[in-house]
Amino acid sequence: MSNIAISILKNYYNITPTKVTKMAGYDNLNFRVLNGTKKYVLKIYTLGESIDFLKATDEVLDKLSDQFPKSIPTLSGDKIVPIEYEGKNLFAQLLTFLEGTFIGDLQTDERLLNSFGDFLGKMNATLLNHRSPHIEARNQNWDNQHALMNENLTKYISDHSQRRLAEYFFQQFKEIVLPHQYKLRKSIIQADANEWNTLSQDGKISGLIDFGDIAYSWLINELAIAISYALFDKENLVEAACQILKTYHQQLTLEERELEVLYYLIAIRSVVSVCNSSHQAILKPNNEYIKISQKPAWDFLEKWITVNPIFAENEFRKTCGFPNKTFTNVNILLKNRNQVMSKALSVSYKKPIHFEKAALQYMYSTDGKTYLDAYNNIKHVGHCHPRIVHAIQQQAAKMNTNTRYLYQNLTDYSTLLLKHFPEKLNKIFFVNSGSAATDVALRMARTYTQQKGMLVMEEGYHGNTSAGIEISHYKFSDLGGEGEHKNTFTIPFPTIHLQNNSSSQSKWKSDLLESISKAQKNGLAGFIAESILGCAGQVPLPDGYLKMAYGLVRKAGGICIADEVQIGFGRTGKFWGWENHHVIPDMVILGKPMGNGHPIGAVVTTDKIAQSFDNGMEFFSSFGGNPVSCAIGKAVLETIEKEELIENATKVGIYFKSVLLKMQKEFPIIYDVRGDGLFLGIEFRQKNKTESITPTIKEELKKQYILTSTDGPGERTLKVKPPMIFSKKNVDEFIDKLREILKVI
Repeated sequence: MSNIAISILKNYYNITPTKVTKMAGYDNLNFRVLNGTKKYVLKIYTLGESIDFLKATDEVLDKLSDQFPKSIPTLSGDKIVPIEYEGKNLFAQLLTFLEGTFIGDLQTDERLLNSFGDFLGKMNATLLNHRSPHIEARNQNWDNQHALMNENLTKYISDHSQRRLAEYFFQQFKEIVLPHQYKLRKSIIQADANEWNTLSQDGKISGLIDFGDIAYSWLINELAIAISYALFDKENLVEAACQILKTYHQQLTLEERELEVLYYLIAIRSVVSVCNSSHQAILKPNNEYIKISQKPAWDFLEKWITVNPIFAENEFRKTCGFPNKTFTNVNILLKNRNQVMSKALSVSYKKPIHFEKAALQYMYSTDGKTYLDAYNNIKHVGHCHPRIVHAIQQQAAKMNTNTRYLYQNLTDYSTLLLKHFPEKLNKIFFVNSGSAATDVALRMARTYTQQKGMLVMEEGYHGNTSAGIEISHYKFSDLGGEGEHKNTFTIPFPTIHLQNNSSSQSKWKSDLLESISKAQKNGLAGFIAESILGCAGQVPLPDGYLKMAYGLVRKAGGICIADEVQIGFGRTGKFWGWENHHVIPDMVILGKPMGNGHPIGAVVTTDKIAQSFDNGMEFFSSFGGNPVSCAIGKAVLETIEKEELIENATKVGIYFKSVLLKMQKEFPIIYDVRGDGLFLGIEFRQKNKTESITPTIKEELKKQYILTSTDGPGERTLKVKPPMIFSKKNVDEFIDKLREILKVI
């Protein structure tokens, strides 16, 4: 391949090189040329660039100092050489060789980062008013402003968590950056000041090579691209970014709106890089240069998502002398809330958190902190998941109405959902929430059996409607509750702690028969239970219990209702919690995770039970199963399948539980670890006879920026039910923080 380079050098420059070495390159061919003591770089452009564009780029280089490559004229005075290579008409260019060390080979310190910002600021100030129609007409996918040209390349990212991360930043680019696109300043920029294009000597930036990505773009993209690469090996990402930003701003004053989008533009450059490298790695598996930046880029993105964008922007603002973005003070917000809402609606934590944004398994508070969400099972597939956001936006922009009309995605979603049920469970009633689903389920059970009595579990919870409270021992037996309703019959919990196996199957049976006998005096309609009781403290029903209960209830004439509002959609490692118990209910209640936070619920039942409900009284829910809800529900199901989230819940859940069980041996204060998949409970021993230590642990975890909650008798149990995208790395962070707390508590 070097023969073509030698031929060009001899024929056009009268140079007989002593050595020609092929250099790394993404697309174009690059050769290092040694001619005695003189060094050059010969470029052969293989992407079909026009002569006019190459000349325009050369004009830009002419405007800049000797810290940038300069063209060496041919014998005839031309700077661009037309050549034929492999049957194609291409161009070649000989450039000066810049000495220095690539900053990719250095540990960049504050001094070098300051120099980097200063260097880029001076370059952009020089080019700010330079115009070129040939550069301005160029649209190419490496230009940050055209980042969405790469969005379809996410399909080449094989790792689910990485693809989700890239898709998230594309989504945020659309939401946060694009609304500013016509207000952002534009200029000709180098657009690729990465660590292998930037040279250093004596602790300062000495040169910048490779103008192959030159663009007429948003000015702030120059800085965003450079910062993105410069942060690859940094621990304190925002501090390092500000070291570049500070000196750039001193050379070329930035505008506030440019700082508003900088966080996302920094991210999108690395996203564009990994999308292209993932694609090119498939097309050119032997090209090591393509792969070289992939791992550090992914490492950076995984760290960048943990940086609160509010914090980053305010640090950028402070660096450039602009005021912070401000939000309502937490105390004022709480006071205002209490003026318009009842205190019966409580808030989490002694000092509540004011959240403004969230991303996947992270939540961002207005004071700049990032919290790992280990609690929010409502956001089943993650906060602001790009597929869910897209589904909402697309359908909301198209149509939303009620179920009295015909629309395709109602039946599409219903069909998709029913694929996850046994054949006999084939009828759906859509509502707005799990609580509404409970209400409808009770009505149907009582209509079908023509009886009223309901068997419920001790510490069970099934919703906030009047009917739901009447069958929720967790509510009616506690403060403010009215006690057991005349049609409600509570079954003692078969075992409060899994490690205490004193409750035998004979005791289960006697308790069930006694409760069934009481209910039959009023007429038994049915039995409702979660297979893991969330509000009891994430307590699983023992193996064999549901099978026994279902058999006895059916024999007595009642139907069996599975409450999957908290544990459904794969959280326990099976799509439905009752699958772990080898039973099939007559009716299933769905809610929370069904819409990833969007209010949707449903009852799924048999054709026979559904027919009994068609008794002349029309069933109607204004919002149940509306087009937007169905689009979201469908997107949730597709996400669970495509991202293999049930497999993730199983794998990460097994790891999480195993580490917690090891901790239990280390810290005797841990009384019990229980649950399945990503639905776990950690019960702690009492601090004293009347006081639980668990609320204190919850508050301490909050101080370590991890969100959890407490529940169960005496609030002894720490509830852990994170988004299904929770990773082993997230588990390790949780465990490390919990260990720190338990060492001193």
